[in-house]
Amino acid sequence: MSKVNVVFWSQSGNTEAMANAVGAGITEAGAEANVVYVSAASMDELKSAKAFALGCPAMGAEVLEEGEMEPFVTELEGFVSGKTIGLFGSYGWGDGQWMRDWVDRMTAAGARVVGGEGVICQDAPDAVAEESCKLLGRALAAEA
Repeated sequence: MSKVNVVFWSQSGNTEAMANAVGAGITEAGAEANVVYVSAASMDELKSAKAFALGCPAMGAEVLEEGEMEPFVTELEGFVSGKTIGLFGSYGWGDGQWMRDWVDRMTAAGARVVGGEGVICQDAPDAVAEESCKLLGRALAAEA
């Protein structure tokens, strides 16, 4: 069985709920989901993976969380070329610019972002956002 890592950072629990929905989609597709907070993620596992997901809410002026997620993503940029990545996160204000920037960043590093864009929702994920996250998980399982 293929294993797909879902690495996230969450402050309020909204992005964590999205991560769990991505994991549910992975499991529904017959793969193993490893849903972990960014501080517990294995960089070596991601280096050897064909596909994985990353989740982070918009912070500050629509940027990634700067203490843990930003340094993690910076390290990933060195080896994501050729990998398939799913991106997701919640926001409380703005229009999703942090996600567009993140998609551009990962694409520039050579990754293929599932669907060409990230899955976003305002505040807590509703039924539509949860289903979008599950679809993301299924797509990643198919790539793993």
